[in-house]
Amino acid sequence: MSAKTMNLTLKVWRQGRGEAIGRLETYDAKNISGDMSFLEMIDVVNEGLTRDHKEPIAFDHDCREGICGMCGALVNGRPHGHERETTLCQLHMRHFKDGDTIVIEPWRARAFPIIKDLVVDRSALDQIIQAGGFVSVNTGGAPDANAIPIPKDTAEAAFVPAACIGCGACVAACPNASAMLFVSAKVSHLALLPQGRPEAAQRVAAMVRKMDALGFGNCSNETECEAECPKGISIIQIARMNREFFKAGFF
Repeated sequence: MSAKTMNLTLKVWRQGRGEAIGRLETYDAKNISGDMSFLEMIDVVNEGLTRDHKEPIAFDHDCREGICGMCGALVNGRPHGHERETTLCQLHMRHFKDGDTIVIEPWRARAFPIIKDLVVDRSALDQIIQAGGFVSVNTGGAPDANAIPIPKDTAEAAFVPAACIGCGACVAACPNASAMLFVSAKVSHLALLPQGRPEAAQRVAAMVRKMDALGFGNCSNETECEAECPKGISIIQIARMNREFFKAGFF
């Protein structure tokens, strides 16, 4: 049985490299299968634009399996669209209706300058990681990883924030463009593990300092970040980071 098809109207943000002002342009997406992912739908539209000798829509993607954090755009004002705990590449067109109008825009944050169309520069997140989101111990091979026994509850608690893929949806969802959920996830998963404890104070201070220097906003507990995170990471991690930051002041 063939999948149901639909016709959609897309309003897509177009902004060339180096252009200060962008604009929404309208495109028709016809005969779109409900089994397509959102990115596959854009692929179909881009094929039509290419055939018509028009500039295709630029957008970020890589693995298309929800683990790389590359995909991301505002779909009708929501990061990654309206389905909970779903990346844009995992959002399927069956969640839309025939005749729908879909507005697609890039992340909106001062720390994420637009490169072109839906592509933004998210290297600020990489800079935060470089500031301290790592351990400097020599981890060695697989046998060395088991040298320090870790209780099951601790390992599971650390895995939850470690699931962060760094897509930036939390920043795009926050009215203050805060990166607190991202930073807290990276701080928390290391703070919970014994391998991360020796540098815990230095890590949290350096990462928060870098976050502030890059122009991200402050957290005001709006919780949009938690609601839009494709990995379901809770603001509990922000509370843990705040405790780590407070303790760092005594070292």
